[in-house]
Parts: sequence; structure tokens; C-alpha cells
Amino acid sequence: MPNKLNSVIWSFLLILWVFSSVATAGEDPHRLNAQSQWFEPTEGITSMAAEDTASQDLPETSQSHTPKDLELAFEKYFSKPWSLMIYQGWGTNAELAQTLLFDIKFEDSYFTGLVINRKMFPFWRYFSFELEGQVLKHYGQQDHWELAGLFLVRLHPFLLSSLVNIDFAAGLGLSYATKIPALEAELWDNTSQLMTHLAFEVAFTLPEYREWTLVTRVHHRSGVFGTFNDTYGGSNFFALGLRHHF
Repeated sequence: MPNKLNSVIWSFLLILWVFSSVATAGEDPHRLNAQSQWFEPTEGITSMAAEDTASQDLPETSQSHTPKDLELAFEKYFSKPWSLMIYQGWGTNAELAQTLLFDIKFEDSYFTGLVINRKMFPFWRYFSFELEGQVLKHYGQQDHWELAGLFLVRLHPFLLSSLVNIDFAAGLGLSYATKIPALEAELWDNTSQLMTHLAFEVAFTLPEYREWTLVTRVHHRSGVFGTFNDTYGGSNFFALGLRHHF
């Protein structure tokens, strides 16, 4: 295995170990009371809160949420730190940018899989960090198993919404296919069993059913400009999933 590939793998494992150590250190990792500095109000937010207090005649829906509201929302979100997702994907013949824009043609290639996810900790104001593992079975044009692990950063712009919580996630990790994927071999001159894995997700959760989430995701394997077996291509799948939090 090339030295540069060894460097990529060991660097990735080191990053996972560091983040896991930080996330599990100290007291109960699900409690956020000791971490309120993540939600400290800025000067602008403080000013808005003062204006809201002075304007008692404004309707309740026009008032800004306080940092405490956000802290409590994250505490509720992290009360169910684990999730399992049933995951169904459809292969495309498009590159990553085209798949993200849904400018695609579907191939006769599919996967069905199970995804386990662990919420780790929040950071900044509306972001959180997660670790994830995947086991996928490919069929149709391809016939192999795929194992993947990645870390994700999730943005929660609608965490306090009373209608629907829509969040966005991007993930980076490694993907291993038990044999050379036929779709990648057809599209590219070189391919590899081991590649980088990228994930781009939009998820929808109803507040009254917050233990369930509908997930749309782009599942991407990439050779990272020749890093893996001199591979300059990869594969893209558009996928849907149903996630259960517990």
C-alpha cells in the first residue's frame, strides 16, 4: 500500500480517536448544563432581548428565542444520542456536482443497508458533531458488500421550529468494498476497493415525532485525485433513509 495511503488512513483514525476522547471525557456527556458557554448571547442578541422586553405589546411569535431556549433544545436533542437508519440507495452515472443538483440518470444499481450513528457533542451555536458506521449490500449491476465509517458535522438552523426541524449534514470517512464495484469499473479506468467516503444529507423531523427522522442523502465514493490506487473517479448514489433515535 502506498505511503500516502497509509498517511491518509492513520490520520483519519487519529482524528476519530481524538474526537471520541474529547466527547466522552468528564461527566455525563448527554448533559449540556456545564457547557452553556456554547450558547452565550452575543451583543446583538442581548440587544434584541432588551428590545423584546421593552415591547410587551408584540405578539409572542415575533419574539426572538433566547440562548437558554437553544441550550434546552440541544439538551432534548442529545437525550437520545444513538440512532439506527434503514438506508436505500440508487446508483447514478453522474459526477458528484451533478448528483447534488439532481442532474442525474439512474443506473440499474442499488444498495440497502443499516446505519448506526452516535451524536457526540454540540459546538458553536447551531452545529453538532457525530460518528457513524454503515453496512450496505449492493445489488443489480453490482454485487458486493460495502463497509463505511465517517464523522459528520450537522447544522441545526431550525432546531427551535414548531413546524418541522430541517437540518443539514456533511460527512467524511472511508469506504471499503468487498470487491471492485462494477459500476465504478465501468465508468473509470482505475478504481479501488478502499476509497474516501463523502456524505451530504438533508433531514426532516416533526417535533411531535422527534424520535423519527426522514433522511435524504448523497452517498459518494472518491479516489481523492489518485490517492487510492491512482483512482480519479468514484461512484454516487442518491439515497433515502428512515432514522430512529434512542
